[in-house]
Amino acid sequence: MRSNMENSATLDIETLKITQEHFILASQSLHLPRPGCEAATARPVFGWRKRGLFFFLLLLLVTMIVNLALTVWIIKVMNFSTDGMGSLKLNQDGIRVEGVSEFLSPLYVKEIQSRGEGLLVLRSEKNVTLNARNDQGQLMGQLTVGAEAVDAQCQRLEVRSSDRGRLLFTAEEEEVVMTTEKFTVTGSEGAVFGHSVETPLILAKSAEDLKLESPTRTLTMEAPRGVEVSASQGTLQISGRKDLQLESSEGEILLDASTIQLGNLPLGTYAKSTSQASHEQTVYEVCVCPSGKVYLSPAQSSSTCQAMNNVCLWS
Repeated sequence: MRSNMENSATLDIETLKITQEHFILASQSLHLPRPGCEAATARPVFGWRKRGLFFFLLLLLVTMIVNLALTVWIIKVMNFSTDGMGSLKLNQDGIRVEGVSEFLSPLYVKEIQSRGEGLLVLRSEKNVTLNARNDQGQLMGQLTVGAEAVDAQCQRLEVRSSDRGRLLFTAEEEEVVMTTEKFTVTGSEGAVFGHSVETPLILAKSAEDLKLESPTRTLTMEAPRGVEVSASQGTLQISGRKDLQLESSEGEILLDASTIQLGNLPLGTYAKSTSQASHEQTVYEVCVCPSGKVYLSPAQSSSTCQAMNNVCLWS
């Protein structure tokens, strides 16, 4: 019985030793490096790696210093402030620019206004174009100021006075209207009209002549209630290369003057025997042919006007 107890005690001690050895081996296996992996240990940096790290830090420091210097220089040159940048000032009403400003791209604004004591000047190397568009972006009006011409494209062009905004000039597709009291043409050749002209009065300047001329066609003057041609301080001359026609459809033509002269009228004879005596004739009468042609005929005790006169036959 005693021997059995001794044997069991001996087995327990052996089992305890084996268990302790397994624990020690397991603890040591945790600190062993795994196959294929290196131990994660801190190693000091030496050689080219250390020099490369110092160079990168130095380059980063120089870049920061240069960037800071450029930022300070830009702020200094552009004159940045809380109100704006240089000549560009920001306020509640909008943007105020002092001096000369250059825009390299299109400028979209609602209103451009100059200073109270100065002028608004728009300059360009080629031309200055102002566009007006609607809400859909369609072009409604355009004003182009170029070196050769000023071109305006719009449905209606209006020119108003500066004092009360009175309408002076209107141009549309169908008509052009001028509402000024006087329209003056100062050119040496006058004004040239390709079609008809409607006006209540044509007046020349004082001490100057008024001349209405059609070099190659006819000149027609019409009015529903009459045409008045007067020269208050000078002579009135009407001439034409061919026919000069005065016609009144319903009324009469009145020539009212102290002296009326009709020069270069043809001389008509009432008899062949008077052809020699016509050179000595001093008194003549004015005759009118059925066609309306006027001619002279030697005056006698009775009228010598004949409808079958040679002047009337060839008129």
